[in-house]
Amino acid sequence: MDLMSAWIMSPSALPFLCLIWGARTQQAFRSQPRNLTVRMGATAVLKCEVLRASGTVQWVKDGLLLGPQSSLPGYPRYSMIGNPSRGQYNLQIQKAQLDDDAAYECQAGQSASSEAIISNTAWVNVLIPPSKPYFELDPAAPWVAGRRYRVVCVAPDAKPEAEVTLYKDGVELTGAESFTMSGSKDKLLNTRAEATVTALSSDHGRQLACHARNSVLFRPVETTVTMDVYFRPLPPVIVGLEREEVKAGRLLVLKCVSHSGNPLATLHWTKNGEVLSTTWEEDAALQRSSSILNLKIGPADNQAVLRCESLNLVSPSPQSVSRTITVLFEPAEVVLSGSFTATEGEEMNAGCFASSSNPPVQIRWWLGHKELNTSVVSVEKGDNGGMTTMSNMTHRASREEDGLELTCEAFNKGTHFSKTQTAKLTVYYPPQKVWLDAPPQDVPLRAGTKVRLICFATGGNPRGTLAWFKNGKPVAEALRQTSFDRGVARELVVALSASDNLATYRCTATNEAEKTISASTKLRVQFTAISMKITTTQKNLHRGQAVNLDCQAGSSNPKSNISWSLGLLRLQGVDQPPRRAPYGGVSVGSSLSLNLSSQHHSQRVVCQAYNPALAEGVNTFFKLDVRYPPEFSPEQPTQVQVVEDAGASIPLLVSANPEEVSCSWRHRRERLVKEGGLQYDSSDSLHIENVTRKDAGVYTVTCTNDEGENQTSIRLDVQYAASVKAEKDPVSVKLGGTADLICVADANPIISGMFSWKWLGEEEVELGEQTQEDESGVLTIHNVTRAHAGLYQCIANNGIAPPASADVQLVVQFKPELQKGAQWRKVASRGDGASTAEVACQAEGVPRVHFSWEKNGVLMDFANPRYEERTAREGAIHTSTVRVVNVSAALDYAVFSCTARNSLGEDRLDIQLVSTNHPDPPSSFRQVTVTHDSVTLEWIPGFNGGLHQRFRIRYRWAQSASFLYVDVFPPDAVTFTVTGLQPVTSYNFSVNALNAMGESDYADNNAMLTITTKDWPEDGEAAPDDDSASQSAGGFRLTLVFVVVFGVLLVLNSLGCFFGRRWKKRQGRTGVGEAGALDGKKDEENRSSQSTVSNSNKYESREKINTGAQRTLLIDSESEADSNIYESYGAESSHYYYPTADYRPPLSTHPEEAHGTYLPVDFHSHFYEDVREAGPYQDILPSSLPVPPSPFDHRLPHQRNNWRPPTFPQGTARASGFVDAQQRRRDADLPFELRGELV
Repeated sequence: MDLMSAWIMSPSALPFLCLIWGARTQQAFRSQPRNLTVRMGATAVLKCEVLRASGTVQWVKDGLLLGPQSSLPGYPRYSMIGNPSRGQYNLQIQKAQLDDDAAYECQAGQSASSEAIISNTAWVNVLIPPSKPYFELDPAAPWVAGRRYRVVCVAPDAKPEAEVTLYKDGVELTGAESFTMSGSKDKLLNTRAEATVTALSSDHGRQLACHARNSVLFRPVETTVTMDVYFRPLPPVIVGLEREEVKAGRLLVLKCVSHSGNPLATLHWTKNGEVLSTTWEEDAALQRSSSILNLKIGPADNQAVLRCESLNLVSPSPQSVSRTITVLFEPAEVVLSGSFTATEGEEMNAGCFASSSNPPVQIRWWLGHKELNTSVVSVEKGDNGGMTTMSNMTHRASREEDGLELTCEAFNKGTHFSKTQTAKLTVYYPPQKVWLDAPPQDVPLRAGTKVRLICFATGGNPRGTLAWFKNGKPVAEALRQTSFDRGVARELVVALSASDNLATYRCTATNEAEKTISASTKLRVQFTAISMKITTTQKNLHRGQAVNLDCQAGSSNPKSNISWSLGLLRLQGVDQPPRRAPYGGVSVGSSLSLNLSSQHHSQRVVCQAYNPALAEGVNTFFKLDVRYPPEFSPEQPTQVQVVEDAGASIPLLVSANPEEVSCSWRHRRERLVKEGGLQYDSSDSLHIENVTRKDAGVYTVTCTNDEGENQTSIRLDVQYAASVKAEKDPVSVKLGGTADLICVADANPIISGMFSWKWLGEEEVELGEQTQEDESGVLTIHNVTRAHAGLYQCIANNGIAPPASADVQLVVQFKPELQKGAQWRKVASRGDGASTAEVACQAEGVPRVHFSWEKNGVLMDFANPRYEERTAREGAIHTSTVRVVNVSAALDYAVFSCTARNSLGEDRLDIQLVSTNHPDPPSSFRQVTVTHDSVTLEWIPGFNGGLHQRFRIRYRWAQSASFLYVDVFPPDAVTFTVTGLQPVTSYNFSVNALNAMGESDYADNNAMLTITTKDWPEDGEAAPDDDSASQSAGGFRLTLVFVVVFGVLLVLNSLGCFFGRRWKKRQGRTGVGEAGALDGKKDEENRSSQSTVSNSNKYESREKINTGAQRTLLIDSESEADSNIYESYGAESSHYYYPTADYRPPLSTHPEEAHGTYLPVDFHSHFYEDVREAGPYQDILPSSLPVPPSPFDHRLPHQRNNWRPPTFPQGTARASGFVDAQQRRRDADLPFELRGELV
């Protein structure tokens, strides 16, 4: 061993050792892949073993690198298996598919000590069984027996190709030919086999089979198809017709049967060539078709031929069977004809007819119970092959045979059918006596009186028919005839008139015996004039002329007297001598002369004839048609009022005769033409649609007819709703001045008080003085303030809808006023040379405001690319924003002065750009409302330190052991209600602000706001019981015990942290190593991840994403993470971080608690304890915190080296161990420029 060591150390051995070392580092294949055959779906493994593998080993498929990973991306079924430490890089292919049929190589890439090597090419041959074979024929197409068919079967997509065999009913078909072709994919083959088959009727229902197999299958794949062979059926037979003679009315049930055939035969029935039925049933088990015919036999079926035909799809022609039937039937009707009424002694004739029957019928006659033999019979051919029979009978009638029945009987021997027809015999003879019931003939009757005349008659068959006649003419007004025991009567009611004077009324009695008897009477009647008529010889009557009228009264009994009248005015005429007239009366006449005026037109002149004996008179009138020129009515209006846009109607009240009056209208000396909205009606009234104010004025109408012309004037007054406009808009006035807002209306009528003003702003303001000057409305505002600026509306309403309005903008000019709240005076940003800050100021002023900026008293130069100014305006609000790029703590932490000015003055605001820090305290902390169990508080937020801030309320009462804290929700709310308080209890409240950098002092210089809750409300008031009081007292004692125990635990925890810190320092001096480096790296990551700084005085929050996903994204894209993204490594737990604005803590408060020797922090309850005197409040971040160890740590020393103090507060800021553990976290929270590094 010593010699070997000496040789190795000698210089002469060095070249040899180098050669050996170089040979050892060259890569080489120990095992190379070989060709492999595998069935589809199996697992294939290609072996590859590499000696001294130093390069990247991966597989190549068809020239494509698959990758060095064990699970190959994009190839879920591929994986490299084996032990890489032994050089095993075997390629495993699971569930082999056709795509895997390829060339594969194993290669080791070039390394620093070895060149690349490539293995032999190995082919993977994937065997694929054929898919299910199929026949290339239509399975729905049947075969016909006797024909030859070509059967083709294809076995698709096999590798290697499949062998195909054809079978019919289990017997292999000989003479089949097979060949191959390309499959659906590359490397796949289809096998096609063909054979010729002759179809037989016995093949129906047998199977054709196709078997396909290759070396992959253990048994063949089979496809079968059932043969459907068509062949003709046997001839049909009829069952159910034993005899050919059938009585009419019988229901025949016949069955036609056809055996065999495929498909089974279709059957149909015909009668004399007409189809009766096309329905049939098939019985596949018995291989037959049958059709049942239900035939109701009637006379029309006599000598009919019934036929049943069978046919299927392959029958060359139908096959049939037929039968002829003979029908025995009765006559459809027996008709008795002739006259069955006769006058006594006359001879009557009757006939009896029987329609067609088989066989023909025999006919006999009967009168009552006596048979009549005086008849003649004839027989002829009838319908449906039958015979008709006719019998004619003659007989002389007598009075004794009246009412007897005459019977005709028809009898059929074949069907034993008998049918009769009867008729009743009537024998006529005349009535015997007629008489009247009437007034005496010598008594005069008054015209208009109703007189009853009654006629009676007895005897006769039938009873007599009575008829009334006046002077030999029939009277139709007689009442209906009535009967009584021995005869008939008929009444005539006569309303007497002049024609009844000396008239003869006669009543006659007749019947079918054609012999008439009668009775008569005569009446005397008094009556007034039967007619009145006024005549004149003048054709046209004109105004101012005289008209002569003649009145002639007709016959009256006795004589009448004539008088004249015109309305209520009686006129005196000249009487004429009387004359004889019809109906035995006297006629009289009279003449009248009348001077005419236009008022006489259409009036009636009445002539009356009065009979003193009857105290009655009659009259007639003559309507005067007086022609005169147009005249306007006294009621014709002289003025018409109308509302604009409505329809105007100017009535024309004119009369004239003739009435064909032509009127023309003029407006402003222009003749009006009918067009558009201008129309005349039938009375020539003027109608104007959609009247406008231009249509107002005087309208003159001139009317003309054949007698002359006339004219009149009417004024049209068009009233319209007000329209209004501002005399000046906008109206500008300086602050404190007087503003006059004027609107002018166009309206008719102009009325007092038609103007009103309205303020369109949100807040209420005093409108000022409203006045009206004719058509103008004025709103005067004195001592104008900024509150008066805005939009005013002038409304004009003269009572005609709709009211009109116009808006007037009042612009109050004032010097600029800048927003100077706490959030406007500071802007925070990191001065790391990479952040961007926006410094904004906002001013309100009119007219337009212009801005200028200074930095530390020096006017800013915006030509510098690091500074950019943007100005925006919205109404009177003007905003100027200075954007500072790459903020530097040394250069940009300064006072930026914003000056806003216009023509009325200027305002100035100093804005300080500072580093991000804890927020400023709120201010104006005050009470809003208070109830018995709650208090609502309000405050004004201070500067948020450049970060999102939230608020926390603390409160206590006299009996409480310490303060209770409530986180305000939502976090950015400035009003909050504290609930769960006791009634009539004084509480001390205060509020402060918190952000990621720390917390502020309490509002209003740490002042306490003392509020006393109210008493219980009167409704539902309930005093607490003793148990609740005792429980409250017990709760106070328990709270006190918890506070004491918690204090002891804090002391013990501080001591543990102190000793742990000293022990860690000793360990840190001796072994900084990898643990220290790792801690430093994580500290740097924590500092970068927690530096979430807002850089503008318009504050926003930025959402944190999944840290694990962000880290992966950064690695894959080779980009750097933004400074406000949390990062984590695989060894750390991954969490989602959200901005504070999305965080929703519970709002209920709880007293402080202490548990055991360690008090864990609950990050969801948000309870805090006031146990420190001063120092910033450390916010608790939502993260996974480890449980700190107890002061007595039983781990071994090397196990305690990696333990670090917890990164969250434990309740006291004065524990030195805790301060040391928190130091690095606080450094990370500080701005970049305050971490001791130069900018």
